[in-house]
Amino acid sequence: MVLKTFGWSFAITALGLVAAVFYGGWQAFGIVAILSIMEISLSFDNAVVNAGILKKMNAFWQKIFLTIGILIAVFGMRLVFPVVIVAISAKIGPIEAVDLALSDKDQYQQLVTDAHPSIAAFGGMFLLMIFLDFIFEDRDIKWLAWLERPLAKLGKIDMLSACIALIILAVTAMTFATNAHQHGGAHVDKAQTVLISGVLGLITYMIVGGLSGYFENKLEEEEEAEHEAEEEAKRTGKPVSAVAMAGKAAFFMFLYLEVLDASFSFDGVIGAFAITNDIVLMALGLGVGAMYVRSLTVYLVRQGTLDDYVYLEHGAHYAIGALAVILLITIQYEINEFITGLVGVVLIGWSFWSSVRRNKRLELEEGAAAEA
Repeated sequence: MVLKTFGWSFAITALGLVAAVFYGGWQAFGIVAILSIMEISLSFDNAVVNAGILKKMNAFWQKIFLTIGILIAVFGMRLVFPVVIVAISAKIGPIEAVDLALSDKDQYQQLVTDAHPSIAAFGGMFLLMIFLDFIFEDRDIKWLAWLERPLAKLGKIDMLSACIALIILAVTAMTFATNAHQHGGAHVDKAQTVLISGVLGLITYMIVGGLSGYFENKLEEEEEAEHEAEEEAKRTGKPVSAVAMAGKAAFFMFLYLEVLDASFSFDGVIGAFAITNDIVLMALGLGVGAMYVRSLTVYLVRQGTLDDYVYLEHGAHYAIGALAVILLITIQYEINEFITGLVGVVLIGWSFWSSVRRNKRLELEEGAAAEA
């Protein structure tokens, strides 16, 4: 079962790691491995959400999601999107960006380094919003209850996430303004860039969130209409309208999944810039990770074990929050890329271990209740 589900992912992993060794030696091997782990850990909650929706779809639409969807996810978001980010921030053409990445790494590295404040501010704000919206939402299951319970109460204040994110952005930009006065005004443009890029990151998150919310509401409307059509079909004996409605609902499910997948893969792409500026290694690592996320989605659907490890989604979002902070810090200070990559792994591992302990405790409590 595992080999059948993850076979393609194992094969792509082997090819990706071998390509990394030939491209940049064992250091490149390590970076690709860390990028893959980061993509998997950041996107685990994406796999959980995907699986929860995918299991409602028929075999045809599941196949569409796992074929056309993987092309969009791997080649669109993980391969093309990093080139677009570099091209826009460095103000060069996409073809020139790829050519520089392959033929003139020094110049490419300089362009990306110069563009790093805008990339980090944009991505840091986007990731920060994902994290803040998660921790301010009141959830039935709480991992770090001592922290999440009071934050959920604060989350009842409208627009709190956006306000906190903007305050953090303002403090970051003001820090650079202060540094500018200390260094003769050399960082004035950087402070302005950080502020503008951060606001654009916030706007992007709101647009993606708005689209996701639209498709989610549309999906609920279609499911309700489908249920009514089925009831009508039972009374009239004409099931045709119900079948048509099911197809329409499945189509909106597919669109909703693609918007969600794009938003979750965006944080992986942005996060990758905190680990490496090499677009080839980025593409290899994120591509490998994306394959595992798809395989994991299928595995969760087939096994029906979405609720077994309830804290994993929490761990993934805390990893996103940590990555957002790291990105904002790297605007001014350099942080070792291996530390950046391992933060997410540690948080995911911790949440998995907590989930296992919770499951064992519940089993013991159920056993004791049965004996009593």
